[in-house]
Amino acid sequence: MQTKKIILDCDPGHDDAISIILAASQPSLDILGITTVSGNAEIEKTTMNALKICDLVSLSDVVVSKGASEPLIRLRETAPGIHGDSGLDGPQLPEPSRSWSDEHGCDTIIRLVKESKEPVTILPTGPLTNIALALLKAPEIKDNIEEVVLMGGGTFGNWTPTAEFNIWADPEAAKKVFDSGIPIVVMGLDITHQALATKEVIDQVQKIDNHVAKIVGELLVFFASTYKEMFNFAGPPVHDVLTVAYCVAPELFKTKEVNITVETKGEYTAGTTSIDLHGITGRKVNAKYGLELDVEGFWRLMIEALKKF
Repeated sequence: MQTKKIILDCDPGHDDAISIILAASQPSLDILGITTVSGNAEIEKTTMNALKICDLVSLSDVVVSKGASEPLIRLRETAPGIHGDSGLDGPQLPEPSRSWSDEHGCDTIIRLVKESKEPVTILPTGPLTNIALALLKAPEIKDNIEEVVLMGGGTFGNWTPTAEFNIWADPEAAKKVFDSGIPIVVMGLDITHQALATKEVIDQVQKIDNHVAKIVGELLVFFASTYKEMFNFAGPPVHDVLTVAYCVAPELFKTKEVNITVETKGEYTAGTTSIDLHGITGRKVNAKYGLELDVEGFWRLMIEALKKF
């Protein structure tokens, strides 16, 4: 079976952590590397969290590189109200068995894309700083990137009234990626808010008798508590996991080809993704935008994946 070559660029984060776990369970995916970025928590925390999850699912041979600690030009902000002070509050995970690579995350992306004999798919689930830096430093890597499947944006916001956190945290980087000409698939809030880890879902996860599923259950319980407190959601959306699920089972997703531009200058709208769903601007299509999710199929994929550990 031919495998899809992927790089996970993330800021774990509960949903990022579950993304790594899903990817590790899929024989159709070849994880070339994991790079981290400041976002849900500061860079040292997100990198430690990535290493802990790699230990959990035995990804000992996958390089983990610490990437950007700050946005391209803005001040860093994190999301402890959602993910806790560690970025991964809830379960007690042991200290990682190894440290991160000496190579900067953007350099790891450049190297892995250049070294790969097959086109690489990049899955960013945090601010897009590392991807923008890689494209600025080595624009030629575009030729060997199959697509970028990212979590970010939406026709509404979750950090400001109009902006989603990942794009808002570094809108200049996001604009660089959206304007790059690389094929882009976007899992925005319109579709990720369909992937809710309801009580019924969490009950299913908790019934799986292995250590990985136990940790995922604990992650979801904590995530559910903060989403209930912050947004009054009945269950937390597992936003980032949809990027991996799309690579494994694209038939679960309904997407639409659209133009997406990123607002970088607005006093109240910085970080907003202007998603031209109805083609009213006449701007060139540059992304596939996720609209509808086969929710039952998605959770069936997740449950079956967790049973493999």
